[in-house]
Amino acid sequence: MFSSRIRLWKVAAVALTLNAALTLSSHAQNPTPQSNPSIKIAMIEGLSGPFANTGEAVFRNLVLAVERVNARGGVKFGPGTTRPLTLLRYDSKGQNDEALSALRSAIDDGAQFIMQGNSSANAAALLDAINKHNEREPAKHLLFLNYSAVDPILTNEKCSFWHFRFDAHADMRMAALMEVMKDDKAIKRVYLIGQDYSFGQAVLREARRQLTLQRPDVVIAGAELHPMGRIKDFLPYAIKIKASAAQAIITGDWGNDLTLLVKAAREVGFEGKFYTFYGNAMGAPAGIGEAGVGKVIAVAEWLPNVPGSESEAFYRSFRARYPKPSEDYVHMRMQLMVEALAQSIEHSVSHRNPDAVLDLVAVAKELEKANLAFYSQTGSMRASDHQFQQPLVVGVMDRMGSPGVKFDVEGSRYGFRVIHTIPAARAEQPTSCKMLRPAS
Repeated sequence: MFSSRIRLWKVAAVALTLNAALTLSSHAQNPTPQSNPSIKIAMIEGLSGPFANTGEAVFRNLVLAVERVNARGGVKFGPGTTRPLTLLRYDSKGQNDEALSALRSAIDDGAQFIMQGNSSANAAALLDAINKHNEREPAKHLLFLNYSAVDPILTNEKCSFWHFRFDAHADMRMAALMEVMKDDKAIKRVYLIGQDYSFGQAVLREARRQLTLQRPDVVIAGAELHPMGRIKDFLPYAIKIKASAAQAIITGDWGNDLTLLVKAAREVGFEGKFYTFYGNAMGAPAGIGEAGVGKVIAVAEWLPNVPGSESEAFYRSFRARYPKPSEDYVHMRMQLMVEALAQSIEHSVSHRNPDAVLDLVAVAKELEKANLAFYSQTGSMRASDHQFQQPLVVGVMDRMGSPGVKFDVEGSRYGFRVIHTIPAARAEQPTSCKMLRPAS
């Protein structure tokens, strides 16, 4: 039993309340009567080590999403019957072997839905394991819902019927950034830097390709990959970047690596722009400070300063649940993911016996058709590769209170003003997926 080696936290599903209880245990406990069992979701994420803060931030997002479903009574499971969602959490420590051990614990504890995202390497390992498990155990299928692992290969060559990605992949994000950079004619030299694993490599590869297409006049002044989560001092990298005379940095770095990179760039006096995937959170705005105003650019599926009353209402609901500035890390896609799951379960069981075992093939077929409108965000799942399609926005860092910056990030007094919106149809990218589907 692997669960004895994994610290497992669980959100107990409590109907009709927005204050689901969080309990600590060495193994999963079912908080509901046996006649109305909960639907168990396992989050497998790095909750210790250099990226622990990002894992905890994801957990808060998923807690809010699960609480929202349970507050309306849970998932409708046949006429007059509902089942609550239970969120279990497992620490992968950001390592593949630990992620696989956590997966076995989640299976032992009765989870049917696996959620992960903060490492494409971990996602690939989990996906391979889930594919093999589902082949060996056709009566105990698992579904993998991915909220952040954005290596394009996961919905291309490695696409799987059992995997659904709710974040825009790296090529989609890079194309969105390039829609802004192509009009930034002052930029003549760029520096590419990223984390040395599958995702970071994909970002640099796509940056080169997109620059050739969109800005062939731009010189790549330098390009390098650095060890992920192991660099404590980015000053040597920052010195090289400044010496290259680059006017912009393009990076997919995330978590503490990004924070340390922007701090080092500020310390050496780098005055160029940052074109980032994740520069809008996790300490980056505070780390770069006033020097980032008008210079730090980030792409996302949604930002707190997206105009509109619905968007503002959603963000205020998150901050009411998590009021501490250090907890200000919110992503619309994670809310959409849980809503899509609840919707798909309901559609798959609407005409079945409420006591029947959940059919995950039927749930997956409903997820393939998921079409959501949630607060200000809309999106739909593309059945051909299970890549979620949604609008993207690009924002630039500015002072709180400036036009278009009603909300700051993490109490930094800096927020992101939306400068460009990419409709879902234009954000879409082709896929090479050849989906293998289970027999009917």
